Amino acid sequence: MSYINKYLRNFKPYKLASHKIWTVKPEERERILKLDWNEATVPPSPHVGERLKNLVANGNFYNLYPSTYNQEIASLLAEYTQMPQENIQYFASSDSLHEYIAKLYITVSDPILLLGPTYDNFRLTAEVCGARIYYHTIDKNFEFDKAAFKEDIRRIEPSLVYICNPNNPTGTQHTAGYIRELLNEFSQTLFLIDEAYEEFTGISVKDEVLTHENLLISRTMSKAFALANFRFGYLIASKKNIAYISSIRNPKNITTFAQEAAIGALEDVAYMKEYVAEVLRAKELFIREMNKLSDFLECIYGGGNFVLLVLNGAENKQALIQWLADQNIYVRDVEQTKYLTENCIRVTIGTREQMERVADSISDFFGEKKDD
Repeated sequence: MSYINKYLRNFKPYKLASHKIWTVKPEERERILKLDWNEATVPPSPHVGERLKNLVANGNFYNLYPSTYNQEIASLLAEYTQMPQENIQYFASSDSLHEYIAKLYITVSDPILLLGPTYDNFRLTAEVCGARIYYHTIDKNFEFDKAAFKEDIRRIEPSLVYICNPNNPTGTQHTAGYIRELLNEFSQTLFLIDEAYEEFTGISVKDEVLTHENLLISRTMSKAFALANFRFGYLIASKKNIAYISSIRNPKNITTFAQEAAIGALEDVAYMKEYVAEVLRAKELFIREMNKLSDFLECIYGGGNFVLLVLNGAENKQALIQWLADQNIYVRDVEQTKYLTENCIRVTIGTREQMERVADSISDFFGEKKDD
């Protein structure tokens, strides 16, 4: 007899990427370019380190549970988002937030619609609750059909629609106007808009939570703010939805270290914006270099700190991944939707210097194949 949740007896796990960086000595990490999880490729603001040093210097808190509601964080998030505090709640990562959303809003057999291919962890989070998963997938040219998506919503009648905007891994962007259309047209459907990469596009529907109860917005500080290790995310939603989710939220799960790191990063938003500007410049450079290799690959891009490379065959994809790994460059093998991304690699964008190294390595790979 199996004691496992019946909804998970035949589930497909979320596939993790390489984490070789944690198997080497700290000094060796400088040689590794980890471009497989869309983390920042630079440290966070110096304010983060300063706050952590001061925290450890005092050291009189290790035996205590963390603060269950940090007013300084609440104020800084409200200032950063330009939203009322009552419309924001923070969590130990956006993944943790998604789990609370699933607990609160998803019941057994609920139809959940994902705009794919997309961040696969939310699929698993919904399945844990017994949800039925449906996909609306962009076409083979990586183009999104607005009308077709609406038709799928009408046909499936999902209780929740998950949209990553911009989408990971395709970079597909949806205007605030289009999402507003969805909120109004399908007012009985709950929409979860994942704005993990909002800082790289400036596109947000945060103001819509003031007038739409059917909207939840998840955000993270793992990307633009470079705080992936601290696991810090937050929700923007209506006052009522914030109250609902706060009633089941475990307030002890955000460590004091994570809280101090978040404060340090939010104190220095200018640092984050400078990094984002550098990433966007590097992205232009990298795309330009990849377009020179059009005989071997196609570069798909939109919003976010990443691009998608479509290789001309699975053999080339695996060979390129290994080639890069041999040079301590790690990229993501994208497999969420077999017919669309089976030959795709997602590359996180870092600084211009870092991306020049990656572009040169990829060019060398195809140069050698051309000579064979």
